[in-house]
Amino acid sequence: MINVTRRKIKNIIKRAIFLPRGLDFFRYLLNKIYSYFLKKSKSQKVAYPSTIMLEVTNHCNLKCITCPREYVFGDQMDKGYMKFNKLKKIIDEAYPYVDSIGLTGLGETLLYKDIADAVNYIKSKSKGIIVSCSINAHLKNSVDIVSQLVDKIDTIQISMDGIGKTYNKVRLGGDFNFFQSNLRKIVKLAFTSETDIMLNVVLVKENYHQMSDMIEFANNLGIKYIDMVPINLVSKTNENISYYNLFLSEEFQEQLNAAKAKAKKNKKLEFVYHPFSLNNGFNTCTYPWNYFYVSWDGLLPPCCAKPFPKALNLGNVFKNGLKDSINSKMFKEFRTLWYKNETPKFCNKCILTVNKLK
Repeated sequence: MINVTRRKIKNIIKRAIFLPRGLDFFRYLLNKIYSYFLKKSKSQKVAYPSTIMLEVTNHCNLKCITCPREYVFGDQMDKGYMKFNKLKKIIDEAYPYVDSIGLTGLGETLLYKDIADAVNYIKSKSKGIIVSCSINAHLKNSVDIVSQLVDKIDTIQISMDGIGKTYNKVRLGGDFNFFQSNLRKIVKLAFTSETDIMLNVVLVKENYHQMSDMIEFANNLGIKYIDMVPINLVSKTNENISYYNLFLSEEFQEQLNAAKAKAKKNKKLEFVYHPFSLNNGFNTCTYPWNYFYVSWDGLLPPCCAKPFPKALNLGNVFKNGLKDSINSKMFKEFRTLWYKNETPKFCNKCILTVNKLK
């Protein structure tokens, strides 16, 4: 089920107003039709994607217990920054087909020195391309960098994962007071701009009891959007799949209902919770079709849920281009499994595919 939110509706309207013009519009439209035809005909191929996620860096200043980089294969990752000319080349190929671009990944986006130039370059292609980035707001110069992005970028997603000592416990290396100070300044910067600020919360046993507190925290700061999602265990080798029972428990539901009730009192705040469900299977995952994640070094992993060893990457965008990479032999084989609803081993325990708990 797709959550139709105010933020999504706002972005859809903005995209519709600034659709490509002239010949680019016909290329855009034909790509949409081609994409629909390929899916209906059960082809292994895909058209140019409407959404791409660019990992501009996988360097990070924190070691959060909710982050996949801290678990499986994280210690095997080569670390670096996407070269700006490489990023531009991807955007050049994706235009005019792409609707949204996320500057995100397994690192802190604001460590990327070309972040403002990246946003400006995307928007120079079209004001209608919806651009977002994910940050932890925990750098000394976070506020200064964000000041270069407001009114240009559409959404800045800020990871929180707790309040006070809970924040410090979950976001290792972080300090809640420092984070809160930065966040208040960022919200003030964005308040009169076209940039939306959204708090992202990954729910774990250490913080779910603070759902209502985080709603109140967002309310008090005048933040319009808060998004909460149960942790994805696909990368957590130290946790059994039974961990998901937490999100089905009566205690969790009570905490969630209290948070929903608190959010409902403030009509300006949009609270979105992505529920854990057992009505899943590999063929309910949309990532093989239209959400493509390019790592800082051009590799194309199956998705953004965890680090992958190089042998499991499905293509190389820097070497072969975007469209050829998403239609590589390995990616086509990946989609064949999707049609058969056969979950690949590396997707075991993924929150999007699990359908029973042991």
